Amino acid sequence: MIRFEEKITTEATPQTTLILGKDQREKSRLKVTLSDGREAGLFFEKGVTFQDGDLILSDDGKTLVEIKAATETVSTVKCDDPLLLAKACYHLGNRHVPLQINATTLHYQHDHVLDEMVRGLGLEVTTEDAPFEPESGAYSGGGHHHHANDEHSHSQGHSHEHSHSHD
Repeated sequence: MIRFEEKITTEATPQTTLILGKDQREKSRLKVTLSDGREAGLFFEKGVTFQDGDLILSDDGKTLVEIKAATETVSTVKCDDPLLLAKACYHLGNRHVPLQINATTLHYQHDHVLDEMVRGLGLEVTTEDAPFEPESGAYSGGGHHHHANDEHSHSQGHSHEHSHSHD
């Protein structure tokens, strides 16, 4: 099995790609299959995350791989009203939902309960399959958004070191 422990920056052309979903790009230890069919293992320090386009080099220096964001089912909100879009971001962010935010578009991992909440704000929500590249978070220290669990709902309970309320 090919081992990867190093992210690099280079102008070299990768030999193959590794397609990972958002949740997989946040794991530091993972058994994977490269796009060319070879088995590999990711062995990175805890907290290392990957973005679409990142490059990793095998331990033996022979295999350069480009990370690609997998196509995932996402909910998409398109809105030309910046205030209304900001309100949707606020309410979703208040629920710790990872968001991909553009000037007039918002994406999050599909969840019908969240879709209904956003529709309740007066926005139209569609579902599509697309690569998902959420914001890394203000406290991420360079590209890591940490979640205590992968659920979108607060019904499972969680704790914070700070206090705030949820709508």
